[in-house]
Amino acid sequence: MKKYHVKKNDQVVVNSGNYRGEKATVVAVLTKNDRVVLKLDKGDAKLGKRTIKKSKANPNGGLVERAVSVHVSNLKKAAAEAKSE
Repeated sequence: MKKYHVKKNDQVVVNSGNYRGEKATVVAVLTKNDRVVLKLDKGDAKLGKRTIKKSKANPNGGLVERAVSVHVSNLKKAAAEAKSE
């Protein structure tokens, strides 16, 4: 079993790509592909668009905004916040 430096519900910072420097929360870890699904902290923004086929549930198909996965090497844990004394 693979071991990663991030787990579900961890606060992380994106190291590379269009969202470099953004803080996010880990939603899921996909161990088979070494990828992580993120939810950006800056609001309702999605990470990307995916194409979907026509189906009964979605008769038009086309582009849908949804969270996409990011490779685990493109993330680092956010610094722990200092405790108030």
